[in-house]
Amino acid sequence: MSIFIDENTKVIVQGLTGGQGRFHGVRNRDYGTQIVGGVSPKKAGENVDGIPVFASCKEAVAATGATASFVVVPPAGATAAILEAAEAGIEFIVCITEGIPAHDEAKCYNILKRDFPKARLLGPNCPGIISPGKANIGITSGDIALAGGPVGIVSRSGTLTYQALHELSQQGIGQTTCVGIGGDPVPGTNFIDCLEAFEADPETKAVMMIGEIGGSEEERAAEWIKDNMTKPVVSYIAGVTAPPGRKMGHAGAIISGSSGTAQAKMAALEAAGVTVALNPTEAGEKMVAIVKAL
Repeated sequence: MSIFIDENTKVIVQGLTGGQGRFHGVRNRDYGTQIVGGVSPKKAGENVDGIPVFASCKEAVAATGATASFVVVPPAGATAAILEAAEAGIEFIVCITEGIPAHDEAKCYNILKRDFPKARLLGPNCPGIISPGKANIGITSGDIALAGGPVGIVSRSGTLTYQALHELSQQGIGQTTCVGIGGDPVPGTNFIDCLEAFEADPETKAVMMIGEIGGSEEERAAEWIKDNMTKPVVSYIAGVTAPPGRKMGHAGAIISGSSGTAQAKMAALEAAGVTVALNPTEAGEKMVAIVKAL
């Protein structure tokens, strides 16, 4: 199985007629994802490489039965696009947009939680999600993923998401689903959401969790793992060598005292029984050893 998406998921692309939307939407379609339509108010009635374009999410959903949306919209309009998808009944929304103000993210998150509790947002500022051999929504290359399980991956870092996939695939270890949750301060889907889904998925036998400095999400995940997780977890935390007091690239990488440091996160995860690696390659090696021992 996989989590959140599979081969039956029907997807619309908001922003399909733009350069990035066209590139990634068609790429996802060519991977095998059911990209059933696009949304562009000014270009309704047209098509992009055979994919029909609709004026609104509501029209697209009525015509296609889509249950997922891929938001490829600039920061100024991204939160409105997310809410439009939710209002149309879309239950899984992937937003890769970078640069959305944190205030707008927080407002959007709270509106979704209050008014559209069935809608799950992945992102923003994330690479998206891939269930190898079934569906790919986002910017992850399908070439580095390997179908057949048994490892689930959840990552805050985009680049390290790709490396985790590549490290495992090179060793012949397939993945059930790989979820990039993004590194912004207000993610729509967090570590615990994904860990809970992987724990419930019978085909996921182990989980790789990739975190980074800043915030307290990894510490919260460690507590959840300690109390709820029965499957082995391997983790790598990026930013061990980050200089103290230095502002880092990700908006979410804010350190307060000892909280938020790589060392604090690693200690919390180790205390929860997680196998902690010191670099991405070691994380892959440790996961290979765990899978072979299952």
